[in-house]
Amino acid sequence: MTDLIYAEKDLVQSLKAYIQEEESKLAKIKSWAEKMESLTVKSTSDPEGYLAHPVNAYKLVKRLNTEWLQLENLVLEDATKGFIANLTIHRQFFPNEEDETGAAKALMRLQDTYKLDPETISKGAFPGTKYRSVLTVDDCFSMGKTAYNDADYYHTVLWMQQALKKHDDGEEAAITKAEILDYLSYGVFQLGDIQRAMELTRRLVSLDPSHERAGSNMRYFERLLEKEKEAKTINETSDSIEPTTHGGIYERPQDYLPEREIYEALCRGEGVKMTPRRQKRLFCRYHNGNQNPHLLIAPFKEEDEWDSPHIVRYYDVLSDEEIEKIKELAKPKLARATVRDPKTGVLTTANYRVSKSSWLEENDDLVIAKVNHRMEQITGLTVKTAELLQVANYGMGGQYEPHFDFSRKEEPDVFKHLGTGNRVATFLSYMSDVEAGGATVFPDFGAAIWPKKGTAVFWYNLFRSGEGDYRTRHAACPVLVGCKWVSNKWFHERGNEFLRPCGTTEVD
Repeated sequence: MTDLIYAEKDLVQSLKAYIQEEESKLAKIKSWAEKMESLTVKSTSDPEGYLAHPVNAYKLVKRLNTEWLQLENLVLEDATKGFIANLTIHRQFFPNEEDETGAAKALMRLQDTYKLDPETISKGAFPGTKYRSVLTVDDCFSMGKTAYNDADYYHTVLWMQQALKKHDDGEEAAITKAEILDYLSYGVFQLGDIQRAMELTRRLVSLDPSHERAGSNMRYFERLLEKEKEAKTINETSDSIEPTTHGGIYERPQDYLPEREIYEALCRGEGVKMTPRRQKRLFCRYHNGNQNPHLLIAPFKEEDEWDSPHIVRYYDVLSDEEIEKIKELAKPKLARATVRDPKTGVLTTANYRVSKSSWLEENDDLVIAKVNHRMEQITGLTVKTAELLQVANYGMGGQYEPHFDFSRKEEPDVFKHLGTGNRVATFLSYMSDVEAGGATVFPDFGAAIWPKKGTAVFWYNLFRSGEGDYRTRHAACPVLVGCKWVSNKWFHERGNEFLRPCGTTEVD
């Protein structure tokens, strides 16, 4: 997105040049008008006497035939051409409607994951930020409308309430209170709070008595409330479910992810199951890759992040120069990250994975070959059957919800096209620090690993028997502040049969 910053700067310079040109043109027109006004005041006071002078008569004819035509041409001069041409060039790289919707949903994702209320977000009060930016009434309304268009009434209500609050506080806005109340009352109704929907609609009618829907909505709400009242009177069970609220905030609906609460708590640094007893089993050491000749002289610093399953972090795996080179190679190839459909094996985009990624080959640059060789030395596994180096960029709200890196029994064809078996291990390198958020978390056993530039974490996805280790289900938490760059290397079974031999039991 940094390219968009520079594109906007260029457009501002172009706009200023256009304004300067228009101001110059207006100054000429204004000077002409003032001169003509002075002249016509004199000529209209005594037209016959004025035209009695032959020079005045000549100049009048000349002005009307030549000079007013010149003025007309000046007025018709199109000073917008340069600016419009520049705008047209940049527009092809502008975000589209889908991008704007995605950005709004990213803010809502951060709101949910890190338990931020709309007031905090609208004030721009994010931890670790250098700059402060606020959301206006119109911005909050747009957020709510995005949620509404997605039938997400929980967020519709939150953001319309914030828009209404700011409007009530006197903030200027293009949007009206009536428009906000229209969406808010319907959102509240969809959450099952008919009484409050009725109150909001009454307020809407008081502001706009001629509103086309408000009157009929109010009558409809009145009938529903009457039915509820009658049902309670004769002790019948009402079909409606009273909405649950906490401090006036509606309860967030359940979604498709069973471990949602655990996952998001870990992203916030809560619920990490690092007990003192487990901490005692974690150590730091120098790692020489099982006496690898290259690492005997210059071993890597290795730190245990978790005991079982064993997750380790290696330090100084990538230098700043190597990171910049990898990013430089990856940027032109970046595209929306995809996931493989477990049924068809076809790559497709998904809402639970929001990032951009690209794949780099060894022949792209010498640095890729060096990094691949280094990973081979550290892990003791071969990269000959590993996947290409994947580089991923997680920008605003970027995430990858809980997933497995390996192929499970119900999806046997995921890596069939590669012919190298399942993903035996993951080598995840962090290529940036992240100001807030962006942890790698493991909901099954409560671990959270935070990005540190230049380091890498490694774990096995499969037991030695070849069975999948289901504890390794993990997630990339949404980036709250900053930009997260990582690279992944997935090692496969083929070629590693003797480098990591089978165990004697299923879970060795």
